[in-house]
Amino acid sequence: MKVASSFDLDREKCSARGFMTSTTKRKTVGLALSGGGARGFAHVGVVKALTDNGIPIDCVAGTSAGSFVGAAVAAGLSADEIYKFGEGLNWFKISRPPYSMRALLSNAGMKTFIEKHFELGRFEDLKIPFAAVACDLETCSEVVLKDEGDLITAIRASCAIPGVFTPVEDDQGRMLVDGGVVAPMPIDALKQFGPDIIVAVDLMASGNSFISNPRTLVGMLFQSSMVMLRSISRAQHFAADVVIVPQIAHIRLDQMGKMDELYKLGLEAGLAKVPEIQRLLEVHQNALPSV
Repeated sequence: MKVASSFDLDREKCSARGFMTSTTKRKTVGLALSGGGARGFAHVGVVKALTDNGIPIDCVAGTSAGSFVGAAVAAGLSADEIYKFGEGLNWFKISRPPYSMRALLSNAGMKTFIEKHFELGRFEDLKIPFAAVACDLETCSEVVLKDEGDLITAIRASCAIPGVFTPVEDDQGRMLVDGGVVAPMPIDALKQFGPDIIVAVDLMASGNSFISNPRTLVGMLFQSSMVMLRSISRAQHFAADVVIVPQIAHIRLDQMGKMDELYKLGLEAGLAKVPEIQRLLEVHQNALPSV
């Protein structure tokens, strides 16, 4: 896998993918999808709101759950298609015994699930540019996986919650874990594609209004880290043109059974921001010189 070493805008590669040329009549839109565990189903609702209202998604970056949804979008799947196969997703399908003392589980089962529903397995084959954010355990640094290499390994690494799932080894021998450790909101990674308008979806910013204590170990681990992740992700809001925050504070990060509600709340939050994004596209288009 190719790792970005800087945050320079990569417009040449964007042009090669066919969505940014010298004669472009509109500005491009990049989508940054935060981490959030089971809350990631809200991302699908946001994607539905944007695409149904003619808002293009020209490139996407995702952390943890955001990498899963982002990769599906980049592979050309519609929100309806993602929602449909998401109905069959649960912790048991993506988890396996760890065969390791470093975590409770392995997310190796995710490989089978993704292969079943994604027709594309490599970055080079994606319809639009995509980046998955992970963390290198040895250096404690952000790793941006993009451009080339195995897509499933990148998604698994970005979703490997420390302590819950075993680290994922990439083709460079690095042990990678959930990107939320260093970048719960992947705006810096998205900037490497050079979009003109950045739309960020933050699944952590709404906070935590649970009325009861978590009843599972996974829930306990998620909840204990939420304050830190929320603070880090909110600090990135200034770098986005539009921030979408679904009102999902009452739903824990381990509640996959809340998929329908999360999807609807994501859809509502996305629809509320559609006029703002459309205005930005219109302003940018009017500012362009005629060709």
